[in-house]
Amino acid sequence: MIVIKYNSWSTDFKKPFGAVQVGTEVAFKLDITDVFVKEATLVMYQDDYQNYQEQQLVYQYDTQDFKTQIQLQQPGLYFYYFKIVYLADNTEKTCYYGSFAQGGWGQIYQQVQDVQTYQLTCFKQPARTPKWYQEGIFYQIFPDRFANGNPHGEINSPKKNSFLYATQEDDPYYIVNKKGEIVRWDFFGGNFKGIMQKIPYLKKLGVTGIYLNPIFEASSNHRYDTSDYLKIDAMLGTQADFEELLSQLHAADIRVILDGVFNHVGQNSRYFNARQLYGPQEGATQNLQSPYYSWFDFEKYPTKYASWWGISDLPTIKKDCLAYQNFIAGTAKTSVLSYWNQFQIDGWRLDVVDELTPAFVHKIRQNLAQYPEKVLLGEVWEDASNKMAYGQRRDYIQGDNLHGVMNYPLRQAILDIFSNDVNLADVCQRMMSLRENYPWDFYLNSLNNLGTHDTVRIKTALQNNQAKLKLAFLLLFILPGVPCLYYGDEVGLTGGKDPDNRKFYPWGREDHDLLAEVQSLSLRRQQESVLRTGDLCLYNTEHLILIGRYQAQKAQVYVINPTEKTVQDEQTLWSYHDELQLAPLLKEKLQDIKLAPYEYQVLEFRV
Repeated sequence: MIVIKYNSWSTDFKKPFGAVQVGTEVAFKLDITDVFVKEATLVMYQDDYQNYQEQQLVYQYDTQDFKTQIQLQQPGLYFYYFKIVYLADNTEKTCYYGSFAQGGWGQIYQQVQDVQTYQLTCFKQPARTPKWYQEGIFYQIFPDRFANGNPHGEINSPKKNSFLYATQEDDPYYIVNKKGEIVRWDFFGGNFKGIMQKIPYLKKLGVTGIYLNPIFEASSNHRYDTSDYLKIDAMLGTQADFEELLSQLHAADIRVILDGVFNHVGQNSRYFNARQLYGPQEGATQNLQSPYYSWFDFEKYPTKYASWWGISDLPTIKKDCLAYQNFIAGTAKTSVLSYWNQFQIDGWRLDVVDELTPAFVHKIRQNLAQYPEKVLLGEVWEDASNKMAYGQRRDYIQGDNLHGVMNYPLRQAILDIFSNDVNLADVCQRMMSLRENYPWDFYLNSLNNLGTHDTVRIKTALQNNQAKLKLAFLLLFILPGVPCLYYGDEVGLTGGKDPDNRKFYPWGREDHDLLAEVQSLSLRRQQESVLRTGDLCLYNTEHLILIGRYQAQKAQVYVINPTEKTVQDEQTLWSYHDELQLAPLLKEKLQDIKLAPYEYQVLEFRV
């Protein structure tokens, strides 16, 4: 019976590990035993079978294995497997070797149509970011719900046909019509002055950067329905307040990333103006000669039009419209990006970036290219290396596109670590798959989160289990990428789906025990360079997950018990990308480790 060994996560079989830059030589090795092999072939192709090639592997008599090398000259995603022709019982047979589960060890396939291919990412250039970002700790603020800095809690410029809450402890609530459309928005009145007043709190928490949900003029409380890209929403304060906020944050060494919502606008924006809030002649629905008319796709003018997910309040933009692209990201000083960049903001996060055309995203990156200290992030919920949208492969990871993405797959992996229904090996596989598929710099630029305005609060997701919650924060701070706290998570704020996950920060009602734990983890990350820039190795036993971070001369391995039972004497250890070959040492150490429920231990090694 034929035996084949290949592991894409081990440099014994593929070198170098992971994604490679254009022009890099990649070496492959197969171990094949127990049969006479007539021919072994590496089969590789890009999307849609472009650059299809077959490369013979040569048998090495000294090492008794099959080897070959390739050099990729075109960036993109390559998919590969191995074809083996061998003799068995004097009969020539063919089999195939491909991936088993998202990389790593594979398996034998008898039919080529059944083969699950391996992925090899080939990128143009590293997605390098400034040190302030890569080594940062971020805090996401939903502006209406964080803090009100007015002397007596006054609300700035209340919006017509909205309602204000009686107390900051009230639960968020939408008023909807029979169609499920929100007809009256709710506001708590958080503002820029409130954020300014809480800078000492942010500093104590170890925050070095803020990601702000939208701040531009809009009708809703979330402000993803932009009314005017060039105006600050009056409920948050004035433009002078915004400039003062930036000045105070920068003085405190805290950077600011803004939310760029460029896929859609508000129905009541000056660009669409469905209800004439900006006058009877302004906007696409009021004037066929409007400069904004070409931005929108009308099926029946002016009442039937393309909208985001069919939500009539959010008419979508025709993203291939050059007039709109130039309005947002053109070189003129009046473009949206150019205008706000002059106020020394530190970067942008692109909302629903997969809805934007690749050309548009490149134009945004080109606008920011003159600012090497600024970063460009995108909202992607899946593996961004092989993201498909509208039938087109997105090239986010090429180095001349996004610098990084929001790491929602990691959030799901962290939740699954605590699930009795998910095998820890599956979690490790998924986590290592991202490490393999992302270029190294892009991987470190991931904005990691346990929660956002679009997810259930992490405490609620973990059934209010304090021990699980503390371990989840540990994982956030020790895994590669830039940790980002969603306001209030660090003090135990609860909440289900929107709008429940957008409560006001519980000032005076914080969970100080949890807060102290998060502060401690934040400090640990600041003090340990291996947690900021070290590589990743993963291991698991039946009940434990072991997360290793390593760099020159130092390795730390966190042995974590994510179960409700005491764990000791684990016999079997599975490893993933164990380049330091720590597995034998870890197996020996595990014999002396006993971990109570939700307890962890840190092992340190000199390498």
